[in-house]
Amino acid sequence: MEMSSREGVNDGRTRIEPSDSLLPGLIDDVALNCLVWVSRSDYASLSCINKRYNKLIKSGYLYGLRKQLGLVEHWVYLVCDPRGWEAFDTMKKKWMSLPKIPCDECFNHADKESLAVGSELLVFGRELLDFAIWKYSLIFRGWVKCQGMNRPRCLFGSGSLGSIAIVAGGSDKYGNVLKSAELYDSSSGRWEQLPNMHTPRRLCSGFFMDGKFYVIGGMSSPTVSLTCGEEYDLETRSWRKIEGMYPYVNRAAQAPPLVAVVDNQLYAVEHLTNMVKKYNKVKNTWDELGRLPVRADSSNGWGLAFKACGERLLVVGGQRGPEGEAIVLNSWCPTSGIKNGTLDWQVLAVKEHVGVFVYNCAVMGC
Repeated sequence: MEMSSREGVNDGRTRIEPSDSLLPGLIDDVALNCLVWVSRSDYASLSCINKRYNKLIKSGYLYGLRKQLGLVEHWVYLVCDPRGWEAFDTMKKKWMSLPKIPCDECFNHADKESLAVGSELLVFGRELLDFAIWKYSLIFRGWVKCQGMNRPRCLFGSGSLGSIAIVAGGSDKYGNVLKSAELYDSSSGRWEQLPNMHTPRRLCSGFFMDGKFYVIGGMSSPTVSLTCGEEYDLETRSWRKIEGMYPYVNRAAQAPPLVAVVDNQLYAVEHLTNMVKKYNKVKNTWDELGRLPVRADSSNGWGLAFKACGERLLVVGGQRGPEGEAIVLNSWCPTSGIKNGTLDWQVLAVKEHVGVFVYNCAVMGC
């Protein structure tokens, strides 16, 4: 977006009164290069200064400028109770509440899946008659209905890379297990059908690694678990099957694989042992690293989030203590290594009085 296309922005080529400047005494292109360093959590306050600041924030220009400069702040979005979505700014250690989704009661109480892509948070669920997708825009700070997939689904694997995301597999509203996949472009808000995977699967997990999209785990039927993975190459538009990529067999009652990618390295949680493992790309094997800071086995992996947050692994789970129930965000940086056979988990934040079950969680970096 060109600055000259924004109403009221001075690019230095025309003379204006000092009172018209975003920052008095500075032309707007210089002022913008200063404002881009302001924390995203302060954008709401900036937009209240005057109409010009409001238009600037809603234009999304600062987000584009941040992207050009490589400035990234990671926020954690999660739902732990019926009050709705909360956001946590990992830099300022600040919690914020999102507006409630203006959905029907069916969507509000149904199981949901979430995905952060670009500057949007997508929430997938079911309304009375069919599947639906709501998206929260950081730029407009509100919820809108998102265009539906070409083949609506649930229980799919998904991952995002910059402004695009891919969903693969899952089940349709009739319970059929799918092998289709679709790409979502947040810049256009549109879905594009991709070639089918080799194997249909549901309750699977997806992620990007080394610029390619992967799907692992899941089940092709209520009784058949999959240990193979599949790799999608965006350039050749083709899938490659990888036998034995995820040997930890899913069962119908278990959550999809808990996986995260940091610095193009894949990590996973083994539900039964509460151990964190790292994937060896060359040998197609998994190496055991250390224990989680919380238990994953008590609920078969449900109610726990395992995510990448910049250069750190993030575990979001509940705990009960003398002061009641709380959700704890623990993080570990793989570059810090393993000390005496343990992972040095650090408490990033605690959210009290919200229960101990994490229904949905997504991490957005922009």
